[in-house]
Amino acid sequence: MTNRDFSDPRATEQRNPRTERIDVASSLEIVDLMNGEDATVAKVVRGERERIAAAIELIVAAFRAGGRLVYVGAGTSGRLGVLDATECPPTFGVPPTLVVGVIAGGYPALVKSAEGAEDDVNAGGAAMDTAAVTNRDVVVGIAASGTTPYVRMALSRAQTLGAKTILVTCSTPPKVLAETSDVIINPIVGPEVLTGSTRLKAGTATKLVLNMLTTGAMIRLGKVYGNLMVDLVALSAKLHDRGERIVMECCGASREEARDAIKRAEGSVKLAIVMARRKVDAAEARRLLEAAGGFVRPVVGDPPVVSR
Repeated sequence: MTNRDFSDPRATEQRNPRTERIDVASSLEIVDLMNGEDATVAKVVRGERERIAAAIELIVAAFRAGGRLVYVGAGTSGRLGVLDATECPPTFGVPPTLVVGVIAGGYPALVKSAEGAEDDVNAGGAAMDTAAVTNRDVVVGIAASGTTPYVRMALSRAQTLGAKTILVTCSTPPKVLAETSDVIINPIVGPEVLTGSTRLKAGTATKLVLNMLTTGAMIRLGKVYGNLMVDLVALSAKLHDRGERIVMECCGASREEARDAIKRAEGSVKLAIVMARRKVDAAEARRLLEAAGGFVRPVVGDPPVVSR
């Protein structure tokens, strides 16, 4: 019998010896196996902390220069990028054009698999032109395996256009990207529970990283006060309630007073806090915030201490 090498150098494509008998495991055993594997992810992501911080700094600089954050990926990676981009406007009150998600196969690929789209090299480059990427932007390529042709070409085109580029991958990155990307975030989480199923540990690691990139950048831009989302956009009853409770807590106000303050601030929780704490009108509160670069703490002092 001829020896054959079925191995793959990509960490995401290797077999996991700890789960090789998962097909005969009970439901509880499956849960325990998966939970055990998932428990290793956060530590691996922590190992990338300095590179994640460096990426946040690039994103903050881009935002301050009038640029954007553009995520690009295929399959699960692309969906995670679009998800993170979509959640920024309601969470931080930013326009939907500030953080953009690009996925191979277009938006239909969000709800229906378009796996072949990841191999379309020309589409990856064209996507950056369609997104009108410029030298003020930061483009984050997300490729669990590190080898996705669509993402490789998108990053290459973004670099040609002068954008800063970041690669998030759970395998050893290709040499060309390692040499040309401004930051490589490389949480190698090891073989998946199911060989090659990167929606599992690799997907979890990617979600953790993307959470840090946008949340960290928004914090550095003054979009929070303490750990309160004072720039949220109240698009639902839950968010209206949260906004009112934030004003109540920060200003010692009643529900009615908080609601009235937000109304006078034309829906801005941040502005309402400044108006109430400094006893000023909306115009003066806006001037004070602009002078402080959008940060609330320098204008009104520390937020209430968290009850323990």
